[in-house]
Amino acid sequence: MSNSPGRALRSLCGALLLLLAAALLAAPTAAARPQASARAQAAAPVPASTLTEVTGFGTNPSNLKMYVYAPATVTAHPAVLVAVHWCGGSGSDMYSGTEYARLADQYGFVIVYPSVTRSSKCFDVASPQALTRGGGSDPVGIKSMVDWVTAAYAADTSRVFATGISSGAMMTNVLLGDYPDVFAAGAAFSGVPFACFATTDGSEWNSACSGGTVIHTAQEWGALVRGAYPGYTGTRPRMQVWHGTEDDVLRYANFGEEIKQWTNVQGVSQTPSATDSPASGWTRTRYGGTGDQAPVEAISLQGVGHNLYAWGMAARALTFFGLDASGPAPQPEPGSCRVTATTSAWSTGLTASVTLTNTGTTTVNGWQLGFTLPSGQTITNGWGATYAPASGAVTATNATYNATLAPNASVTIGYQANHTGNSATPGAFTLNGAACTKS
Repeated sequence: MSNSPGRALRSLCGALLLLLAAALLAAPTAAARPQASARAQAAAPVPASTLTEVTGFGTNPSNLKMYVYAPATVTAHPAVLVAVHWCGGSGSDMYSGTEYARLADQYGFVIVYPSVTRSSKCFDVASPQALTRGGGSDPVGIKSMVDWVTAAYAADTSRVFATGISSGAMMTNVLLGDYPDVFAAGAAFSGVPFACFATTDGSEWNSACSGGTVIHTAQEWGALVRGAYPGYTGTRPRMQVWHGTEDDVLRYANFGEEIKQWTNVQGVSQTPSATDSPASGWTRTRYGGTGDQAPVEAISLQGVGHNLYAWGMAARALTFFGLDASGPAPQPEPGSCRVTATTSAWSTGLTASVTLTNTGTTTVNGWQLGFTLPSGQTITNGWGATYAPASGAVTATNATYNATLAPNASVTIGYQANHTGNSATPGAFTLNGAACTKS
């Protein structure tokens, strides 16, 4: 009996050691560069405002390195940006050579910087494994990085984005193709379409693609993306592509092929909904919508070569993502809008009048009204909104003068269409993705 207190103390110490070991095994592994204080490491998954290497983040078949940057003030349920480096670069080069970290400080999102360890320092965008969801190679490792960050920061899984330069731009295309359920949008600077670089002999380089001679129809390009994740029927990521007309590494023809691919994936017309010049020598075209978050946006830089990325472009990518604010724009709840639609038809044509009413309690700033035209109908012109595409699943985007809808306010728009016998109104409508009641 005299030894019982000592035995109890030894048992308690043993139990505490086992608990501590289990906690250490379960915790995310992070090594800061430079080394952070113990207090800083305890306060957050990685030290704030410090580029940090994270190890043990999950399945990583190609031995990528993972770096994370989290600002001092991370928003609740933050967005996540994957920023992918160029051939010969690294995650730390992408961190220091772009302004994404500074923008994260401003807007509170978290950045993942994947880093290649193979000798070429190029991402695998060519192998069959890379071009298949869960197939292996670099995309699987990057997906593990995203999973680690979303778990560590309770991130908003609906706001995960990818951007990259050159090889990183090609990987951006690949990530959006392999994981359309993970990424909401991408921005590719000097890249090529998904699967354009495909090889079967183990080579990392495809000269035909880099030379701009791999040409497909929009449907063929779209089928390559859809084939990466067969059976997927959910929302597809939006895409922003950038290219210089004098690119001598990944020829300018790839720019047009990317547009063909992603407009097809999005199911929108290859005819621009809007064209402008936001800077001297730039031509910006938007497809499927006219606003900052159109389904596809393309920026062509006249007389610019492969190394087109310049300070300030990241901010434009963030605008496309919708990250240049403290959080996502508030969306109406289902049932907080009402639509009344009528048609007046003749033998082969019709006019439609559509009245949208905000029945919610908050103001809608910028609206997109979605609907599907009955079979055989094709819009020939419209008023009060921009309509794209002309048939099938259509999005009507507000005009400048009617973008704001206060509670109980209404806006009436209309269109003229051809028909082949069915002159009915669309059966259902959505406002910024939320279902409306129809009266």
